[in-house]
Amino acid sequence: TNNVSNEEFGCHFLDEGFTAKDILDQKINEFSSSDDKDAFYVADVGDIPKKHLRWLKAFYRVTPYAVKCNDCRTIVKTRAAIGMGLDCASKTEIQLVQNLGVSPERITYANPYKQASQIKYAANNGVQVMTFHSKVKLMKAARAHPKAKLVLRIATDDSKVVCCLSVKFGARLKTSRLLLEPAKVLNIDVISVSFHVGSGCTNPETFVQAISDAHCVFDMRAEVCFNMYLLNIGDGSTGSEDAKLKFEEITSVINPALDKYFPSDSGVTLVAEPGRYYVASAFTLAVTIIAKNWLKEQTGSDDEDELSKKTFMYYEDGRVHGSCNRILYDYEHMKPLLQKRPKPDEKYYLSSIWGPICDGLNRIFEHCGLSVRDWMLFENMGAYTMAAASTMSGPTWQLMLQVQNRDFPPDAGALPVSCAWESGMERLPAACISARINV
Repeated sequence: TNNVSNEEFGCHFLDEGFTAKDILDQKINEFSSSDDKDAFYVADVGDIPKKHLRWLKAFYRVTPYAVKCNDCRTIVKTRAAIGMGLDCASKTEIQLVQNLGVSPERITYANPYKQASQIKYAANNGVQVMTFHSKVKLMKAARAHPKAKLVLRIATDDSKVVCCLSVKFGARLKTSRLLLEPAKVLNIDVISVSFHVGSGCTNPETFVQAISDAHCVFDMRAEVCFNMYLLNIGDGSTGSEDAKLKFEEITSVINPALDKYFPSDSGVTLVAEPGRYYVASAFTLAVTIIAKNWLKEQTGSDDEDELSKKTFMYYEDGRVHGSCNRILYDYEHMKPLLQKRPKPDEKYYLSSIWGPICDGLNRIFEHCGLSVRDWMLFENMGAYTMAAASTMSGPTWQLMLQVQNRDFPPDAGALPVSCAWESGMERLPAACISARINV
């Protein structure tokens, strides 16, 4: 069992017994008697070790790496504490994880597009493993970090995913040999192949083809005398329980493919980048309705049919360019939950929900019935929300972290939930307190 102190983990641990819903309700009740109604998150950090135990059961051969989808310090610290690798996309992320005491051997610099200055920073700080996918990137790595251990990223069939990545990243099979040969001439060590099928994968067979393609690249290693010993299978899951393709459905297809092409006696270490899987369901966002507008003026008629034709626009303090950016980037249909139950006889009107930012794209949801000062909850908000958010025309977010107790027990069912805060200030009293942060 891993005993973690307040100071080491970066949180103030409180007594167990709280649930995420309890904390959301408590905070909203506090806001109801004040003018402070900024949007805030509740993060069940205990959900991450639970996801890890589920991962280890389903993917016992595959070591997970992740950072960029949620770079909250406590989340990154949690990942490091449970033994995950850290997949960094920038100098800033490398600095973050190394400031938390993570050794360079556990870090992969996985962004195929890197500035030479950032490659040199990685080299000077002991980070050796990094990704490339073209001859230009190979030459840049050779000049800036000649001792790097390179990972060749290959393209995949991304026709069955929500977010296509191979249009931007990845070498085709026919060009892979043309990258390995000059790497040998430059005396650059290529140790691995990686791929990412794209986020929101709807067909697990996409992974099978990608694993088969990676095996073809491994077959080329003997011809160019490289000792490849690492395969990175990326990610494609969403992390939410209401996804069309469940996590176990994906693993039930991937595991046989790995056993076929990269059996346990092949000498190949397997890793993945399941960022969304680990953090999406841990975060819930609470937002409040700050204004509403009628699109049709009142006619003075008491006719019920006439009243039901009114259309409302509601404005809340989330926004498409902030934590609701998944509408633009993931084409997601976000479904809010009302914090209070509507009355049985309450009428419903054609409505839409908009964020506060000053553009026409900022529609978040349609068809709802609300009042100013009502609160809405958005679940599964842990991945690419705060990390990708803009503060343009928007508020300062509040983050409230809810964590398990000091020990990481081996049994997923024994993970208690507690409340915690994250802040650079001195320790606060043992109560459920939120710390204001910019994201």
